[in-house]
Amino acid sequence: MSDDFNMSMRKFLKQVGVTSQQAIEEGLRKKGAASGTYEAKVTLTVDGLDVHHTVTGTIKGAE
Repeated sequence: MSDDFNMSMRKFLKQVGVTSQQAIEEGLRKKGAASGTYEAKVTLTVDGLDVHHTVTGTIKGAE
């Protein structure tokens, strides 16, 4: 793949990671939850490529 592709992909994935972490931390603060286990799901779609990808996982709060 091209350098432009690689750079744009890395920039997008970094933005996804950073903003997702911020959203989760904000959700925990609003709920006042420092502990617990939370099921998470992210769905990625890419217009024009027929990409639909879902990632699931568990987020554990501080114990």
